[in-house]
Parts: sequence; structure tokens; C-alpha cells
Amino acid sequence: MSVKGDRTYLDWNATAPLRPSARDAVMAALEETGNPSSVHAEGRRARGIVERARVQVADLVGCSPAEVVFTSGATEAASVLRHLAPEHFVCVNALAHDCLWAHRDMASASAAPDGPGHLLAMSHANSETGVIKEPPDPVDGCWSANGVRCDRLLLDIAQSAGKVHFEFRASGADLAILSAHKLGGPKGVGALIVREDMEIEALLCGGGQELGRRSGTENVAGIAGFGAAAQDASLDLAAGRWAEAEALRDDLENALEASAKETIFVGRDSRRLPNTSCFVTPGWKGETQVMQMDLAGFAVSSGSACSSGKVKGSRVLRAMGLDAQAAECALRVSIGPTTTEKEVMRFADAWTKQEGKLRQRAA
Repeated sequence: MSVKGDRTYLDWNATAPLRPSARDAVMAALEETGNPSSVHAEGRRARGIVERARVQVADLVGCSPAEVVFTSGATEAASVLRHLAPEHFVCVNALAHDCLWAHRDMASASAAPDGPGHLLAMSHANSETGVIKEPPDPVDGCWSANGVRCDRLLLDIAQSAGKVHFEFRASGADLAILSAHKLGGPKGVGALIVREDMEIEALLCGGGQELGRRSGTENVAGIAGFGAAAQDASLDLAAGRWAEAEALRDDLENALEASAKETIFVGRDSRRLPNTSCFVTPGWKGETQVMQMDLAGFAVSSGSACSSGKVKGSRVLRAMGLDAQAAECALRVSIGPTTTEKEVMRFADAWTKQEGKLRQRAA
């Protein structure tokens, strides 16, 4: 169930509820005293916890354990873009999350320096709409982005990891970033995936942890929870739990569409995450909808949690062709494997009642 008291949680893309297995792993790891860099028995036990989680995360995303670098989250992992050589030109897809968008090179394509090493950074699945964007096929080993030939690729898989099948080794990417809390792990831990033959500068300098790629004593408890969540996410995928969530999402959209004829479902004709519905109702601001649904006992959002409250509506929705006024009227509902049909239909009833009142006032 996604209900706590009289509340129903339908904002899984902002953060997924903590999995019981992740909670248990965190609590067990907190009982371990050792520093994972210490060579004594206590340190070796802590190191074992970290390395077990490294294998669990690698199994989820289809990479080698040696390619997993633990970080404080996807945002820190994205800072690898700051650690490329100065002559590298970073192109960022318009639908990318802000943690990538912040690192884009603002120079024009004509100002991009010649030579190898340019990088394309893009989100595999958009957090606001759920639309999945596979990287384009490379031509002669390069991707073309805004007129710049890029021979490096970074994928943000924070939303897609654990919801759809993803294989880093088959994706063609050199780098990937993800966060534990998006798949039911604890907040404040994530990973940077680095292709084995690629060298990067250290994200943090110091004691040389994570094979010199990210210094600082590892967050053993958080990493343990990340690993447990990753393992359970793999099991959910194999069991078809997200296919069940997709059916519920479609039932929700059908119920809303039957009542609200003017509502637009963003990305409905595209491949999407199985749990995400983003819809625009003209004249009804998303922030107002969030507050009204909150009062009715439902947690939803008007877009990315990192971007809430920003004026002019979602940058992503505007990049997809919506004008600023329409972009301000978006609501995102994101569910998970424990969401029930009863919860989804209760939300549909509450939302359609408010939408009906809006139409009556406009009449």
C-alpha cells in the first residue's frame, strides 16, 4: 500500500518509498563499527558491505562492479562533467534534468573547439513526463548534438533504473548517473558508472577511496540500503511488477480523460516510464492542483521536485512544444509497484470533482 494514515502517495518520481529490505540493510550496517578502508576485521566487514552493494547495483544496471563509483547522489555524479579536460565541449539534451542542464556549455556550436573529447549528456527517461529517449545511433563512433560531434556519452538513468530494463554495457554510454532514493533506497547516496577503459579526474580529492575516483569515507549504511533496493528492483522487473503499474497508470488516464475532455496527456504517444502520467488542463495551474490534491489527501507534483516553484512553467514542457501558459498547468502523477487500483481510482474521483468545479466556474 502507498497509504500512510489517510494519505496516498503518488509522487514516486520525486522519491520512492523506502523499501523494507533497504531499511533493514541500513540498520544492520549502522551496527558495524569499522571504516571500510581499515584492514582489521571490523574494517573488512564494512568493506564487505560496500562491495556486496557494488555488485547489487552493477547487476541492476548491467555493468561491471568495478565500474560503479558510489557518490552522494546523481547530482554529485553529474559533476563529472566539471572534471573533463577544459577543451571538452559539453552538449546537454533539452529534456535533461537540471543536474545535467547546469553543466551545459553555453557557447554556440560554431565556437566548439576542434578535436576529440566532446560529450553529449542526456536523460534516458524524463522525470516530469516519463518519456524515454534512447541515445541516437553513433555515426563513426560519434553522436551529433547541435552541430557538435561528440565522442563521449553520459546517460542520466536515475528515473529509468529499476523501472525499465537497462544495460549500461549495451547502451554505448561512457558514463551514467543514478540515485538510490528513486528506486526505494535511502536518500543521499547514488552512483556514477564509469566505463572501465575511461579515465576521469577524482570527483573529490583526499584519501583516494573508490579507486581514487571519489575520496571520502564511504557512506556504508546508505550504500548498504542502495544495494538492497537495487536487488529488490531487479526482482520487481523480473516479476513484471512495473507492467502492473503501467496498467494502473493507463486506467488512471482513461478515467481522467472520460471526464476532462480538454486535458492533454503529455508524451502519451511516446514510449514512457510505466508509472508516469503528466497531464495539462488549460486554465488550472499545476501548483493549484497540487495544493487541492494535498488537501484531499494525495501527494502529487507539478513537475520535477528539483524544479518546483519556478516561474514560466517547466523548461522541459516548453522544450516539448507547450507554451509557457500551458506548461504552468501540468500535473504529474507517478506510482509504483505497491500502488493499488483503489488508490488510483480514489485519486481520479477526487481530481475529476475538482476539475468539474473548475468548468462550472468557467461556464
